[in-house]
Amino acid sequence: MLSAVKRFLIGRPLKSGQLGEQKLNKTKALAILSSDALSSVAYGPEQILLVLVTVSAVAFWYTIPIGIGILVLLLALILSYRQIIFAYPHGGGAYVVSKKNLGINPGLIAGGSLLVDYILTVAVSVSSGTDAITSAFPGLHPYNVVIACALVVLITILNLRGITESASILAYPVYLFVLALFILIGVGLYKIATGQVPPTLHAPIGTPVAGISLFLLLRAFASGSSALTGVEAISNAIPNFRDPAPNNASKTLMAMGTLLAILFAGIVFLAYYYGIAPNEKETVVSQIASTTFGRSFLYYFIQATTALILVLAANTGYSAFPLLAVNLAKDKYIARMFTVRGDRLGYSNGIMFLATASIILIIAFKGRTEHLIPLYAVGVFIPFTLAQTGMLVKWIREKPKGWLGKLIINFVGALISFTVMMIFFITKFGQVWPVLIFLPLIVYIFHAVKRHYEAVGDQLRITTCEPAVPVEGNVMIVPVAGITHVVENSINYAKSLSPDQIIAVYVAYDRESERKMEEKWKQWQPDIRLVTLLSPYRSIIQPLTKFVDTVEYKASESHYRVTVLIPQFIPKKSWHNILHNQSSLLIRAFLLYRKNIIVTTVPYHLKK
Repeated sequence: MLSAVKRFLIGRPLKSGQLGEQKLNKTKALAILSSDALSSVAYGPEQILLVLVTVSAVAFWYTIPIGIGILVLLLALILSYRQIIFAYPHGGGAYVVSKKNLGINPGLIAGGSLLVDYILTVAVSVSSGTDAITSAFPGLHPYNVVIACALVVLITILNLRGITESASILAYPVYLFVLALFILIGVGLYKIATGQVPPTLHAPIGTPVAGISLFLLLRAFASGSSALTGVEAISNAIPNFRDPAPNNASKTLMAMGTLLAILFAGIVFLAYYYGIAPNEKETVVSQIASTTFGRSFLYYFIQATTALILVLAANTGYSAFPLLAVNLAKDKYIARMFTVRGDRLGYSNGIMFLATASIILIIAFKGRTEHLIPLYAVGVFIPFTLAQTGMLVKWIREKPKGWLGKLIINFVGALISFTVMMIFFITKFGQVWPVLIFLPLIVYIFHAVKRHYEAVGDQLRITTCEPAVPVEGNVMIVPVAGITHVVENSINYAKSLSPDQIIAVYVAYDRESERKMEEKWKQWQPDIRLVTLLSPYRSIIQPLTKFVDTVEYKASESHYRVTVLIPQFIPKKSWHNILHNQSSLLIRAFLLYRKNIIVTTVPYHLKK
């Protein structure tokens, strides 16, 4: 039944040879990898206004120069990540660039920061989209967390079905959002050009503003720069593109940058010209749409597509997180399971881990994850800064043809990214301080995992100078719970292996049961030694493991191998198995990872 449900939800398994069919073309890649960046248009301009409104509405004209500054940063980032795509065509983005040019720890900081950021992307995006839904239907507000978790599960299932299939479905809402905003910006500019919008709604550019300061303008710039989150996703996901992957990824990145620049500039300009002020009850995009179209069909179309894009921005995390995890896992900094492809050829372990972590965040914050946005933004600008700095080092070290122009691009990007990051730390330290705790902790975990894999590798490597210990004999231990066909089958199997000694072990809870078992065993298997262990506190594991330890110690002195052979009964109905084998499962779990012991089970099937 579970298999049938899995096939229904995820689809039939794909052959490894079909991997090429799961690659993305530029149209689908633009939709699935740009949703996070494009969705930030819905809140980026509003973040600028929220800072400026603390001075006065007259200061709103500063949104124009601030918006231009953000576009300059966007241009520097797009050009920089385009260079990264060609320099490191196997993906990995900021992690690979930082690791190769700045060292292991900067690379791990960039990689760990992005992993956390993609988890935050899913939690914040889905929660924001849920807020838009419950705002339209207030009766659903008490179910915010349930709806958000259900949306995460839905997006997870779509991604488990394969990146091509999920892109085919999720591309439509993304392009509808782009179309809706183009209509909004086009109609808004037309009304301004034809004089339908009075110029008295806004303060002219250059109007003196009392109380304005450079610090406040930098803070507004940093807040507005949250619109650039997700720009790096394409450089992480190069392996998902059809060949030639670097060329297709580069063209997709340029298309995303162009769309983001047009939409961001358009919304910033309309917000300024309309004299829009931030409102707790209505977003800036909603106010612009309402002013342009009234509460007509087009207004609701824009609102619906905005809600959809906010939810689907999470899909950027689903596309980039698994591939970044693969790069870290290949370097042995996280579990190797993240390199395994699932039934539909996607990295399903990464997808499931991302979904689980996001749901935990949503539940922990009760669906109100807006407090995570500054953490989310600073988590992007740390790898931005490291990636730009890494490319600076690369150009200075290698000096390829045209390196000076590339150096200037990365220098501008690094300088602005570092400035934005520091502004976040200075102005919003109360919200971003967890970065100073979890990033060192993540880097420590990465190194601990690496040490584990290196230690295991040393033990498994056949070229080690430590000579193999010769095995001179074998001692077989068979835990028994009574005299049954299962035990008989296990004893016969043990005999077939020709061990030097077979020891049956019985754990008795009292003297009477111990005596009865010894008498029965002498009559049934007189040739096999039975050891009875008295356990007055009714524990099976403790006396058995202690006995195995003793036998192992004595056997090791004579270079004997110890094998624990656990009888296991499999009923006709396989789902009854766990009910009938609790003891054998526990014993196996306790003994399985012992250094010098082989643990195996002998199943016994009833005859049909």
